[in-house]
Amino acid sequence: MSPHPASSAILVRNGRLLLVKRSNPPAANMYAFPGGRGEIGESPDQTAIREFYEETGIVVRDPVAFMTFDLDNRPHGGHFELTVFIVESDDPSEGLAGDDAAALGWFTPDETARLPAPESVHICIRRLVADRRI
Repeated sequence: MSPHPASSAILVRNGRLLLVKRSNPPAANMYAFPGGRGEIGESPDQTAIREFYEETGIVVRDPVAFMTFDLDNRPHGGHFELTVFIVESDDPSEGLAGDDAAALGWFTPDETARLPAPESVHICIRRLVADRRI
């Protein structure tokens, strides 16, 4: 069976990354980039923009694909092809946790290393640092 499409988005502001604390499986109580499952007829970049807004209240734009992960966690949440995008925003707000986000925060790369997060999040952040994007 093919994996379900999912997308998340990275927003960097003043050297900090916006992460949400998940309230639902498969990453409940872990910090991750805002994102979620794609809806029928929705492209991965549309999913990233919609999910980001639903979980943070922040409007983002200009999604650029950054990394893709095959996340097979069938016993606890399913099999997903996760596309991670880098996005921009003109919205100066700090955001407000919504939808299935229990909380949100802005973290430096060093701070994220100490947070419980899926390995895909840590991989993306290490690559952002290595590429000097943050």
